Amino acid sequence: MPSASQTIALKSGSVPTAILGPTGYTGLELIEIIARHPGMHVAYLASARVPAPRIDHEFPRLRGRLSAAAAECRAIDHDAIAAACRLAFLCLPHEAAMEHTPPLLSRGVKVVDLSAAYRLRDAAVYERAYGHPHTDPANLERAVYGLTELARDRVRNAELVANPGCYPTAAALALVPLLRARLVRTDSIIVNAASGVSGAGRSPKQNLHYPEANENFSAYGIGVHRHQPEIAQSLTMWGVGPASTGSERASPAAPDPLFVPHLLPLERGILETIYAAPVNSETTTEQLRAALRAAYEREPFIVVRDEAPTLRDVQRTNCVHLNARVVGGHAVVVAAEDNLVKGASGQAVQNANLMLGLPETAGLL
Repeated sequence: MPSASQTIALKSGSVPTAILGPTGYTGLELIEIIARHPGMHVAYLASARVPAPRIDHEFPRLRGRLSAAAAECRAIDHDAIAAACRLAFLCLPHEAAMEHTPPLLSRGVKVVDLSAAYRLRDAAVYERAYGHPHTDPANLERAVYGLTELARDRVRNAELVANPGCYPTAAALALVPLLRARLVRTDSIIVNAASGVSGAGRSPKQNLHYPEANENFSAYGIGVHRHQPEIAQSLTMWGVGPASTGSERASPAAPDPLFVPHLLPLERGILETIYAAPVNSETTTEQLRAALRAAYEREPFIVVRDEAPTLRDVQRTNCVHLNARVVGGHAVVVAAEDNLVKGASGQAVQNANLMLGLPETAGLL
């Protein structure tokens, strides 16, 4: 809960924030969320583009929703950002995030990083997944992996939060309660996932070109997708390792799930169908759902259902909908989320709310 002084600040004004890299889909989503947020506002949009654009020209839907000064993107100037803002959202490429995070932190600006720069705890694993060295190991050590429902207390006290990836968010929220309850085997997990094309970013790519993606469906990154080690790390930290007591140390018995992502011919949303073998043949549908409900009964953004969710149930919300059942001796869990909201910008705001002492749901419900 916010302190008395923080509550007064929320009522009397709002927290100035910066967005670095606002011209992508996650940047746009952040601006739209913060534009309706009761406790924070956009004070600085920083772009590396030359010339810097006006954001309401880049996205005409934003016209009239930001002040003229706020709509004008400026250079990435750490001193100017620190003078104007208490927290910065980084919607930058991974290497650029590692470049700009240290000077912002050193100037007292809290950071929520939406890239993958600080998600993987092991720099060697990061290098294998992303193909370049990690250049900021000191802040990698201090970063909090911000899967909010599982890391809430650590996020509150964080200066740097690594916002989770979209696929790992849904997978961890679906599986961690079942792993903690010892209902499914760690060596049997298959995450079969599908995402809308916005998950690949705004830069043009041949496979996202309309004639290629429309009325099509394809698997990609089989066995090599960058989110594979992040999913495994999350399940280890919170599902089977010491993290069930609050630690982020890896367990020697780390799960190594098979992750197969697919591209859906639609704008937004992720649907994951997850398969696992029950620990014993007596495991029931009721036990799976009871474990999920016990874990999330007080969570405002997690909905446990008796029927399988669809993408339309979660699009443009910060919610994850979950369903679990036992079918033919297999545990089957279905998770749905919006990749741009709970999978990116919405969860970033959820984390920022905690870091700033604001109500966790502010701007999101």
